[in-house]
Amino acid sequence: MKYKDYYKILGVERGASVDEIKKAYRKLARKYHPDVSKEQQAEERFKEVNEANDVLSDPEKRAAYDQLGYYQSGQEFRPPPGWGERFGGGFGGADMGGMDFGDFFAQMFGGMGGMHGGRGFGGTRGFHRAAKGRDVEASIQISLEEAFHGCERSLNLTSPGQAGRTVKVRIPAGALPGMRLRVPGKGGASPYGSGQHGPAGDLYLNIEIAPHALYRLEDKDIVLETPIAPWEAALGTTITVPTLTGSVRLKVPAGARSGQKLRLAGKGMPSSKGAGNFYVLLQIVLPGELSEEEKRLYEKLQALSRFDPRPQFPKD
Repeated sequence: MKYKDYYKILGVERGASVDEIKKAYRKLARKYHPDVSKEQQAEERFKEVNEANDVLSDPEKRAAYDQLGYYQSGQEFRPPPGWGERFGGGFGGADMGGMDFGDFFAQMFGGMGGMHGGRGFGGTRGFHRAAKGRDVEASIQISLEEAFHGCERSLNLTSPGQAGRTVKVRIPAGALPGMRLRVPGKGGASPYGSGQHGPAGDLYLNIEIAPHALYRLEDKDIVLETPIAPWEAALGTTITVPTLTGSVRLKVPAGARSGQKLRLAGKGMPSSKGAGNFYVLLQIVLPGELSEEEKRLYEKLQALSRFDPRPQFPKD
């Protein structure tokens, strides 16, 4: 039987804390999850990571594992004499044959319906390893309004070997593109069924926000491109601006430039760390067609004005 170094699999030291083990497990589980990973042998690595975490995250199992001693991964392994009897499994002197290390350890402590009906830690009969169901990854596209205010949506999910089901999820106000939302207990069912020894996995929901006809997102900020006429830019004006919380009256200063941003503080996406801002991005636009009178007025302005829009360019 080949030894497996569970600490090495999770990439932590033998003296790692519970939080360090948890953090390492979550990182690797996301990396190798078969539904999303593009890594080679992702499914096999995912199983190894879960197997290592199952032992090292349980204080009693970890203590028993540590008592096995130090071996190299892949090294031929036999448990120390009498080790099995201390935990009620009776494997101490048995011929391990071609048994896998993970199967040996699981059966030793009652997991997977152990061959010997073994006792778990503390002598309780019929103990089963608390096998969590498979985590499920899904994507959902919502509107900017739904992201801003928060919403409740229903998803149709399918898991390998399980019937399709509908899950209702709550998306919090201020959701942003790329946000990964964890919904506990909404993943795949445990292979042992529901209950204390068979919790369901988690649902990891990737948030996508559909393009909007008026607004665009820049991190937590909302930008609205706002057309204004040349005379509004020159003379200044007050305009009505639509925001996601209702219309706002906004003063455009005289001499406004195309591309200039006017800020409405705190009117962007809500956040517990401080809301974003709402920016009105001014764009000076001309009429598509000019009347004869308008043309004459522009010609008169051209003759009167000494404004040079290109002072840095060479002169004729």
